[in-house]
Amino acid sequence: MIKFDNVSMRYPQGLDALTNVSFEINKGEMVFLTGHSGAGKSTLLRLILALEQCSGGEVIVNGANLGRLPRSRVPFHRRQIGAVFQDHQLLFDRSVGANVALPLEIAEFPPAEVQRRVRAALDKVGLLNKEKMLPARLSGGEQQRVGIARAVVNRPRIILADEPTGNLDPELSAEVMSVFEQFSHVGVSLLIASHDKSLLENFQHRTLALDHGRLISGG
Repeated sequence: MIKFDNVSMRYPQGLDALTNVSFEINKGEMVFLTGHSGAGKSTLLRLILALEQCSGGEVIVNGANLGRLPRSRVPFHRRQIGAVFQDHQLLFDRSVGANVALPLEIAEFPPAEVQRRVRAALDKVGLLNKEKMLPARLSGGEQQRVGIARAVVNRPRIILADEPTGNLDPELSAEVMSVFEQFSHVGVSLLIASHDKSLLENFQHRTLALDHGRLISGG
């Protein structure tokens, strides 16, 4: 599902964000990504989303070599990936259901299909009864689960999460991670960037560890 083959990323000012990184993530596998601030985690996630192109090596996602991906195929590629962020990035003037529906509306799905998929996604994260509520009325953990529902409403093959539990207490963090594990059980591949050592210890999944742009373990 995701393969990095000797991938390097050098920015124009000479900064080496990644150096000769190689790993594979298989279908249905849940993997953590860790490392100090500036280790290259965000760059790695951006490469998978085709927001940037590597300066060396190959990034292959869902069988496509992203270095050779035509610009016209980039939107389709990104629709196969769900992204979850630490700050949720919810629209607080829209209901929970409307937030989850947004990716489908942008992709111009028929209204009936939008409604069906939104309810299925909310049911998957245990928030079907909160569909009409505004996000401000939800707890932090519930808001994060809305973000997860929005990320999976397109039925992606891959989920990327960047510090998804950074603002949550241990109990809510465990709640969110359990939701992620449910998706891995149905064949979705997940890559979760996290600094939380206790989280990595409690959920025993393979961990890719970056140090100054180099993969030092887990590859």
